[in-house]
Amino acid sequence: MINGERNIEKPIRWAMVGGGRGSQIGYIHRSSALRDYNFELVAGAFDIDPERGQDFGVNLYVDAERCYPDYKAMFAEEAMREDGIQAVSIATPNGTHYEITKAALNAGLHVVCEKPLCFTTKEAMELEELAKAKNLVVGITYGYAGHQMIEQARKMVESGEIGEVRIVNMQFAHGFHSSNVEENNASTKWRVDPKVAGPSYVLGDLGTHPLYLSEAILPNLKINKLMCSRQSFVKSRAPLEDNAFTIMEYDSGAVGTVWSSCVNAGSMHGQMIRIIGSKASIEWWDEHPNQLKYEVQGQPAKILDRGMDYLYSGALADDRIGGGHPEGLFEAWSNLYTRFAKAMNAADRGESLEDVWYPGIQAGVEGVRWVENCVRSADNGAVWVEYQ
Repeated sequence: MINGERNIEKPIRWAMVGGGRGSQIGYIHRSSALRDYNFELVAGAFDIDPERGQDFGVNLYVDAERCYPDYKAMFAEEAMREDGIQAVSIATPNGTHYEITKAALNAGLHVVCEKPLCFTTKEAMELEELAKAKNLVVGITYGYAGHQMIEQARKMVESGEIGEVRIVNMQFAHGFHSSNVEENNASTKWRVDPKVAGPSYVLGDLGTHPLYLSEAILPNLKINKLMCSRQSFVKSRAPLEDNAFTIMEYDSGAVGTVWSSCVNAGSMHGQMIRIIGSKASIEWWDEHPNQLKYEVQGQPAKILDRGMDYLYSGALADDRIGGGHPEGLFEAWSNLYTRFAKAMNAADRGESLEDVWYPGIQAGVEGVRWVENCVRSADNGAVWVEYQ
């Protein structure tokens, strides 16, 4: 159980780029990073408007002199301080992730980056090589992976409880953008602008979340080829899609599907992963994150609950309060930030950390690679493509 006791020698001196006033995701980063005393927020370049950013930072108890006008100034100034930052979280629009992550790594900083890591596999692999060369951690905020029942699903698959994996059925299909909401919503408008959002909308913004869950639960399953069809039902979003279907074939002979959509009218969130094996199936919905459905062929369906003694010890290690009490997204993100901190601390000490998994630089690379292959398939007439 996680109860707030120290995980590392000292809190990591930490900063943010972006995530300023009005940023929902910025608050999630701060709440999750600071919860277990693994990080200490000491600096930031919180806003494109320096005065607004400084005012916001001071209200977070950050010294005014350490609220910087931009990330370049912050990295340069902090490098000259004995108590300078050790890590940075990047919570800015997609089109800036590559340049800021690269600058942070070159400045010797660990990174937590919003996805996508960048726009192309070539760029992603460049960042991967740079992180390896400098022995720095890059964490990607696939926040749903921090839910306790994802670890339970990992262990059930690993232990053979569902048998040979045959089908992986995934979706992230909400309905909040089923109309042209970006006309009056700046935080949505940039997501449908290719210059800022990149080559896709819902494939990268939504579909990569359940895709990473599948990678976490099924680490040995590799995609051989895929076929993708994407649509822009709100026509002004073209060439970016607001709906997409992807079919995948894995090297084991298993098959998978991903439905990515923001036009599933009436759906609150609609993120799900169902893994079907030769003996049983497991299913997790993020709207009911404290439960995992377990269905053995020929037996009554079971609902496994978070925090119960019948779960694997690895799942219970992520527990923050006894069974029966609901945990949610903030707890899941806090679990990931705890893992990021342990990985960063181990890297700084030159130690290996084989027993802790987290969405790292390879997860970032694979998310970019998947989107790139999906777009290539869809834009060539929804054809099968070899996974590159």
